[in-house]
Amino acid sequence: MRKKFLIWVWSLFIAALLIISLAFVAIDKGWIGYMPPIDELQRPISRYASQILSADGKLLGTWSRNENRVFVDYDSIAPVMFDALTATEDVRFYDHSGIDAKALARAVVKRGIFGQKGAGGGSTITQQLAKQLYSSTAATTMQRLLQKPIEWVIAVELERAYTKEEILTLYLNYFDFLHNAVGIKTAAKVYFGKQPRDLTTLEAATLVGMCKNPSYFNPVREPERCRQRRNVVLQQMCKAGHLTEEEVERLSQEPLGLNFHRIDHKEGLAAYLREYLRRIMMAERPNPDDYRAWQRPQYYVDSLMWENDPLYGWCKKNVKRDGTHYDIYTDGLKIYTAIDSRMQQYAEEAVKKQVGQVMQAKFDAEKRGAANAPYVSTLSVKDVNQRLAKAMKQSDRYRLMKADGATEAEIEEAFNRRVPMTVYTPRGEVDTLMTPRDSIRYYKRFLRAGLVSIDPETGHVKAYVGGLDYAHFQYDMATVGRRQVGSTMKPFVYAMAMQGGYTPESTILNVQRTYGDWSPRNGSKARYGEEVTLKWGLSQSNNWVTAELMYQIDNTGQGLVRDLQDLGIANDNMQPSLSLCLGTCDITTAEMASAYTAFVKKGIRRAPILVTRIEDGNGNVLAEFHPRTNEVYSEETAYNMIDMMRAVIDHGTGGRLRYRYDLRGPIAGKTGTTNDNSDGWFVGCIPTLVTACWVGGEERDIHFNSTANGQGAATALPVWAVYMKRVFADRSLGYDPEQEFEKPELRDSLAFEPHLPEGEPQPNEPKPAPKPAAPANRTSGEELFE
Repeated sequence: MRKKFLIWVWSLFIAALLIISLAFVAIDKGWIGYMPPIDELQRPISRYASQILSADGKLLGTWSRNENRVFVDYDSIAPVMFDALTATEDVRFYDHSGIDAKALARAVVKRGIFGQKGAGGGSTITQQLAKQLYSSTAATTMQRLLQKPIEWVIAVELERAYTKEEILTLYLNYFDFLHNAVGIKTAAKVYFGKQPRDLTTLEAATLVGMCKNPSYFNPVREPERCRQRRNVVLQQMCKAGHLTEEEVERLSQEPLGLNFHRIDHKEGLAAYLREYLRRIMMAERPNPDDYRAWQRPQYYVDSLMWENDPLYGWCKKNVKRDGTHYDIYTDGLKIYTAIDSRMQQYAEEAVKKQVGQVMQAKFDAEKRGAANAPYVSTLSVKDVNQRLAKAMKQSDRYRLMKADGATEAEIEEAFNRRVPMTVYTPRGEVDTLMTPRDSIRYYKRFLRAGLVSIDPETGHVKAYVGGLDYAHFQYDMATVGRRQVGSTMKPFVYAMAMQGGYTPESTILNVQRTYGDWSPRNGSKARYGEEVTLKWGLSQSNNWVTAELMYQIDNTGQGLVRDLQDLGIANDNMQPSLSLCLGTCDITTAEMASAYTAFVKKGIRRAPILVTRIEDGNGNVLAEFHPRTNEVYSEETAYNMIDMMRAVIDHGTGGRLRYRYDLRGPIAGKTGTTNDNSDGWFVGCIPTLVTACWVGGEERDIHFNSTANGQGAATALPVWAVYMKRVFADRSLGYDPEQEFEKPELRDSLAFEPHLPEGEPQPNEPKPAPKPAAPANRTSGEELFE
C-alpha cells in the first residue's frame, strides 16, 4: 500500500513538473500569453521623446505625446541611484539570472501561506521591468497569478539579452515617476532641477522610494509619507553596506529638498522656436484644399518651404528602416539647433525687459483713461466692439461652447460673467476675477515683439524670439507673423541704385513730389530744396529722396519685387508699385534678418538655418543641414550699403545706439516705422551677426499715439541695443565690438567710397544722379513715413 502511495505521489510530482515545463516552453514559444519577439526584446523601450538641443549642448526641451521619456545611458546616472535601487528592490540582483529563488520562496511562504503582507515581494528588478514592459494591469488576483510565469520567462530572456548594468538602465529609463516625469532623466529634472549624474544620496533615495508606488509616495502631494519611505530606502542601503548607521541617522533628519517644476512645452528657453520646429518637421505636403481662402498666403509660403527647405516636412519626407515615417513624439530623435542658449537667454530677457516692462509702461500711461484703449481713439465704439466680438468667436472657449450645443445667448451670457482666472502681467501671473470678454481686451493691451539673430557666414539662427511669453501669447512674430516693414525696406531700394551705377555720393534734389495719385510726405524738412547725397538720404530715412530714387530706377516696382524674392521674401501678395519703396508689404522678422545678410557677406544672402543636424537615439546622423545661399548683389554694392547704413548709426535715425546706449565700433543698421506708428523696426548688423527686431500691437490699430514713443528708433532699436550689449559683454561668445566689416578688393569698376564721418572731405566729388523727365500727372495721396 505504501509503495503504491509513493508511486502515486511521484507520478503526480513528475506530471506536475512535465506540465510546468511544457507550460514554460509554451510561454517561451508564445503559445501561451504574449512572448515578445527577439527584435522587440533587443529594443524593449520603443517610445522615447525627441530632444531639442542648442548649439552649445543645452537641452531646450522635448517632444512627446503621453510619455516624456528621454533616454540616458548608464554612465550618465549617479552610481548612488543604482545602489539605492538594488538595495531596496533586489539586494541579490547581481547574483541571479532574472529569478531570485530565495526571495520567491520567502514570498510564497510568508505572503502566500501566512498572509504576512509586509514580508516583501519575490519579484526581482528584471521581473519588475518585464511586468512594466509587457504586462497589462491585472483586474483580478487570478489574472495576476497567471501573469507571473510569463514575466519569469521574459525576465530570463532579458537577462540573456542584456548585462546587469543595461537592465538597471532600462528600468530607470522606463519607470513613470508621475507629473509627466517618465524615466530618470526627466524625473531628475522635474523633482530636483538637475541631471541624473548629479543626484545626491537623498535625492536618489527619494526617487527609488517612489518605485514602490509613485502615487502613494508622491513627494508633491504626500511629502511626509514620501520622506518616511525615503528613510526606509536609506536603511536598506545601510544593510547592503552602502551607508553607515551614522550617515543614515544624519540623512534621515533632512527634508525632501524638492525643486519641483512641471514639464511644460509652453515654458522654458526658445519656446517659440520649439513649437515652430515641431510644426514644420511634422508638416504634410501642402494641399490647397486644407487652406481657407484667407490662408492662401500661408499655402504659398508652405509650398515654397516644402520644395526648398529640407527641414520642412522632414518626418514625412524620410522613412526609417521599417519603411515607416519618422515621428518626433516617439522616435527619440536628437534635434541639434543652431541656437546658442546664452544668446537666446539674452534675447528673451532683452525683449521682456525693454518691451514687456519699459515700453509697456509708456504704452499704458499713454492709453490710461482712453475710452477705446488699447485701440486708437479714431476708432468708433462700434468698431471696437466688432473687433472684440470677432476675437471672442476665435477663442477656444467660444468654439468649445459652440461644439457642446450652447446657443449664442448662452455663450454671450458666459462671456459677460465674471469668473476666477490667472492672467499674465509683466511681473508674473496673478489670480483675479474677470469676464472672459474683458480678458480678451486685457490681453490686447500688451505690446508684441519678434527678434531673429543670424550668423551671416553660415545662416545659423543664434537667437529666436517670437514674443513676450509663449504661455500667454502664442502667435509667433519671428517666422509666422507678417507686418509692414516701413523704412527698413529702403536699403533694398538704394542697393538697386548701386547695382545700376549710382554711388553713395550721387545726389538728388530734396523736395516733395507727386507721382500719379501718390504724394509721399516726410517727417523732417531738413535741407529742403538742396541737392543731397544718397548716403545722407538713407541716414536720415528721407522719404522724398527714396521715392525719387525709386522713380528714377524702377518706377513700376517690378525690379524691387524681383530683388525681394531673391532675398528670400516669401509673400505672393507683394504688389509691384512705386510706394513699395517705403515698405508697404508684409514681411516676417526672420525674412528681414536673412535679407540683410546679403549686405554683410558681399552680396550673398544666407537662408536661415534653424537645425544643423538630426540624430537617432543611438547617435547615428540622419540628416545634416548646410547653408543655402544665393547671390543678389555685387561685392561693391554690398559694401556701399554697409557704408551707407553705418551712416544711419553714426549720423542718422539710429544715432541713439551711440549717445544713449554707448555702443561703439562698426555697426550698420536701419530703423523703420509704418503709418501711425503701427510697427517699429530695427535691423542691426555687425560683421558677424545680423539681428532684426519688430515691436507693435496685436492689431495695427493698437499702437502708440506719439511718434516719439512709437517709432522704430524708440521701440525696436532699444531691444537690439540691450541684446547686443549682453552679447558683447559675454567674452565666451567671441563677438568683437571693434571688428571691421570686410572690404572687397579694389577693382577698376569699384563704385564704393570709404566710410568717413559726415562733414569730412570725400575722396571724390559728388556725382549727380540722372534727372528723368517729370511725370505728367501728379496729385496728392498717402504714404508711410518714418
